[in-house]
Amino acid sequence: MKAIGYRKSLPVTDADALIDVEVDRPTATGRDLLVRVQAVSVNPVDTKLRRNAAPADGELRILGFDAAGIVEAVGPDVTLFRPGDAVFYAGSIDRPGTNAEFHLVDERIVGAKPASLSVAEAAALPLTSITAWEMLFHRLGLSRDGDEGNGGEGKSLLIVGGAGGVGSIAIQLARRLSRVRVLATASRRETADWVRELGAHDVIDHSRPMAEQVKALGLAGVDYVFSTNATDRHFQDLVELVAPQGRIGLIDDPEPIDVRLLKRKSVSLHWELMFTRPLFQTDDMIAQHDLLTEVSRLVDAGTLRTTLTETLGRIDAATLRKAHALIESGKARGKLVLEGF
Repeated sequence: MKAIGYRKSLPVTDADALIDVEVDRPTATGRDLLVRVQAVSVNPVDTKLRRNAAPADGELRILGFDAAGIVEAVGPDVTLFRPGDAVFYAGSIDRPGTNAEFHLVDERIVGAKPASLSVAEAAALPLTSITAWEMLFHRLGLSRDGDEGNGGEGKSLLIVGGAGGVGSIAIQLARRLSRVRVLATASRRETADWVRELGAHDVIDHSRPMAEQVKALGLAGVDYVFSTNATDRHFQDLVELVAPQGRIGLIDDPEPIDVRLLKRKSVSLHWELMFTRPLFQTDDMIAQHDLLTEVSRLVDAGTLRTTLTETLGRIDAATLRKAHALIESGKARGKLVLEGF
């Protein structure tokens, strides 16, 4: 089968940074689904691994952590899906990725594809939806509308990097499923317009001191902070703007930060890695299946929308190198998708 991978960590400008290859088609065992991949999206984790995680000499690594496709075959222990089902999911970091014609994935981290979306539109959603949902509702403890806590009424949430893939879905989840006041950061006119379109109540510029802008909005402090990137560069600002007894969550890989600065305000710090459940086969691993099922339902109900902004072309090495370059530029808005082989 066709696949795209890499053998050495190289700059994206190098023709061998990602290469087209032929590999054996895998076989589904246990709780695995064998999925015929129809569309994939590209995430910052793809570029980080390509740059920093070289395979052992002579080995090939296939990246890709988002896919939409059709179940081709199932392992003997599968109970949630059957051949022919349309699915979407984000895979696991410790297994071969989705940049291949056929892909194995544990059914417990797979959801039924939203019926109202094309495969390209659906492929944009899984990794970012899981990351945003787990951070907002599982790590930061944001109250959903209808839950105890009155849906966060009177509380505020700042999303740093609101125009990125994770930020784009986090804005929607917070705005549609809670009553919290949503602030999002953006530094360019087009990204500011994008986050407003997604539902942010307020937009602030992360290229300027953010604490001053928060105060200018009449807020003494922000109750929840969701930092998607550049946490080390913004950390002093976040410490200043977060409310006493507030919560800060991050998903990036910052340079060292001084967490002692959080003590005076009794602020808690939370990490989110959406691969943790499948990586450690946690007892609640099926929570990601449930989560994606709910996201699919919300999309089909018109509550959430895809964050796809551009379909770059077919799934091959040349197009993936272009996608990686766009991600590395730091100017990507929403999600980039590739479709078909």
